[in-house]
Amino acid sequence: MNRLLLGAPALFTLLSCASAGPSQPAAAAQVRAAPPAPEVQRVVAVSEGRAPEARPTRKQVVRQILPHNVRLVVSEGGKTRRSASGVVIGTEQTEQGGVSYVITNAHAVDMSGLKAPHMVVHLENRAEVTEFPVEVVATGKVPEMDLALLRVPGVELSSAKLAEDAELELGEDVVVAACPYGKSLSLSGGMLSQVEWDPESRLPRMVKTDAPIGYGASGGGIFSLETGKLLAIVEGYRTAKVGFAVADKDYSFDVPMPGETFAAPVSKVRGFLESKGFGRLLSRPAEGLSGQTAQR
Repeated sequence: MNRLLLGAPALFTLLSCASAGPSQPAAAAQVRAAPPAPEVQRVVAVSEGRAPEARPTRKQVVRQILPHNVRLVVSEGGKTRRSASGVVIGTEQTEQGGVSYVITNAHAVDMSGLKAPHMVVHLENRAEVTEFPVEVVATGKVPEMDLALLRVPGVELSSAKLAEDAELELGEDVVVAACPYGKSLSLSGGMLSQVEWDPESRLPRMVKTDAPIGYGASGGGIFSLETGKLLAIVEGYRTAKVGFAVADKDYSFDVPMPGETFAAPVSKVRGFLESKGFGRLLSRPAEGLSGQTAQR
């Protein structure tokens, strides 16, 4: 983690986030074409004498997004040791019943230093919070692939639909859904402010949004406010370390830097799932029962 000191009396330390991952396998190195924009679809509909479909409101899109997101809690001895966020990205039926899969960050599920950790995810529906035990089934190597996949047995949750690679456009209005500081699901809005493309694979390898986040938002989803599709998974953010002196004592704290939220794009998520043997989840439709427990 690189640090850059920028002077006194206030010391601003720039913390670099996880670096972009390696190029994806050749099989995944095709930029998927985006569907026609809704504006184009409406123009075509009018030209053909058809009534254009009504564009969903912001509230409708947000309502669609909310059930895809969970809070990850790691506890030990009855005390919470770590919290993060996650996004449901697939479900499947097994002989034991329904199973859901949650994508989050690898650093969020690192149990180093914990003797008897217990991990669960929380799904919120207003005042109702449902808890589900989880198990880690795949992890990437930090910082190159800061992603992890969790298995949630016995339940089929509402899974997000992944955007196509070409849908990641600068200026796209987005909403970040996460659970910072271990609290309830929180939303922040902004736009897709940077897309870094890999010149070899021709795929996005890192994106950035100006939507603000806080500690614990790692693993949260960045969604398009136009389509409701998942665009990226939050990996981290840059902070400024502010230092000051009071009564001959030095104090400091980290402050998130506006516009410096970094995330793994859907191309990276696809590559991770395929490399770990879970590519089958990508071909399954986004479905689920928004927290309703499946029959075992």
